[in-house]
Amino acid sequence: MMNKRKAARLVLPIALSLGLALPAAAKDQLVVDLVNEPATLDPHQQWNPDSYYVYRNIFDNMVTRDDAGEIVPQIATEWERVSDTEMVFTIRDDVTFHDGEPLTPEDVVYTVERITDPEFGSPQLGQFNKIVDAEVTGENEVTLTTDGAYPALLAQLVKLSIVPEHVASTMSSAEFNEGPVGSGPYVFEEWDRGVAVTVSKNEDYWGDEGPFETVVFRGVPDASTRVADLQSGNADLVVTLNTDLAMQVEGSGRGKVLTVNTERVAYFPMNASKPPLDQADMRRAIGYAIDRQAIVDGLLGGYPQVVDQMLSPAHFGWAEDIEGFDYDPEKARELIAGVEGADTEMELATAPVYDQRVVQAIQQMLTDVGLNVSIESTDMATWLQDQQSSQEQAPMLTFSRWSCACQDPDGIMYPLLHSSSNWSRVDVPEIDALLDEARSELDQEKRADLYAQVNRLALEGAHILPLYQAAIIYGAAEELEWQPTSNESLFLNRMSWSE
Repeated sequence: MMNKRKAARLVLPIALSLGLALPAAAKDQLVVDLVNEPATLDPHQQWNPDSYYVYRNIFDNMVTRDDAGEIVPQIATEWERVSDTEMVFTIRDDVTFHDGEPLTPEDVVYTVERITDPEFGSPQLGQFNKIVDAEVTGENEVTLTTDGAYPALLAQLVKLSIVPEHVASTMSSAEFNEGPVGSGPYVFEEWDRGVAVTVSKNEDYWGDEGPFETVVFRGVPDASTRVADLQSGNADLVVTLNTDLAMQVEGSGRGKVLTVNTERVAYFPMNASKPPLDQADMRRAIGYAIDRQAIVDGLLGGYPQVVDQMLSPAHFGWAEDIEGFDYDPEKARELIAGVEGADTEMELATAPVYDQRVVQAIQQMLTDVGLNVSIESTDMATWLQDQQSSQEQAPMLTFSRWSCACQDPDGIMYPLLHSSSNWSRVDVPEIDALLDEARSELDQEKRADLYAQVNRLALEGAHILPLYQAAIIYGAAEELEWQPTSNESLFLNRMSWSE
């Protein structure tokens, strides 16, 4: 059989000689500069942006969101809630994995059982542990049963990637990470550690095909280098630019800026198990010491929006009447004066994926009110491991941003505020009880009120400090047509290239 590229080379001169119109030129390879290489390509492990950007294109999810944010079919074509605790899904019968094997309802059941198995140790367990049973109940039908009513089920299934039982069940997560097999629009080809991950177009994809024959994802920690790559033509899409670099791209005439306000919330967790952070007045003092509006306006170009709750306006449950800490350095100093051990050195954990100007500004603000704060920067994999360790081992202070890619409060507030989560630095029984109740409340108005109560309690005890709704800024080649979404999913097969 003639190679497609060879055939194209033969057609081109013939078309030109006949004066025929040609379709817009395609681009064989897209190069994407991430901040870091993925932490993992097993979709049931981390879902940090650099991992998610890649594996989201290798795997299909149970359902997905369209560019307008609405939940729409993917592997499940339709669904019906048959009781408070049961939802029946119809599974596509025309999908094959990248090794040629069909995707079956049994694969869906296996996927659910894998990610909800506590021994598997998925960091996403808290997003799916309300599912207590998955069963094939028809030829192309799966029924999911939850422990009580679970209104966030569909929103969480937006990020449940379906894996093949015949592959994943035969190996460890680490082994699956080395050679992930999915059913998505792109096929895993190679992971050159420390350099790049390469994927290729799935020619047999059941849905909208990707426009590029191959896509190369590179880890480029330095943002200025990412911009230089874009402007020299060595990269076609670069992620996570700050406003200064965005202005550089816009002013150069080489490339364009794409931006969107996301569901990602920047926040400041404090490890209350360690003195002096075990004293509420110390945590409140930190709340008063951080000038969030100055960070947004002075460093972030006014793109983000200051938020006083662990939600963004892109989430269900956003409340307009919650007010957090005003910037009041004098009040911070007054509180610190009464805190025992206030001069203790506290490490502020960060990683290169985060805007270090923000981290340094926060450190300076805390120093200005008399605190002793040092920045501890590690690679993203180490940072993630540290964040999911025990309270005794976890950093004292952290700058972080969180997105569940689900746009539901359960996806951000449960993992960050419930004491059972290995991400949480909060241990407040009343907050736990409200979060558990909200997870089972089908009345949307009552559910939103429960989350508002949680946010007020979290602010009252300064258990966690919301900072701002993050805006993400991409740099792109002029020819790349793509609309970023609030859930930060980099869907390759929703892009196009125009010459």
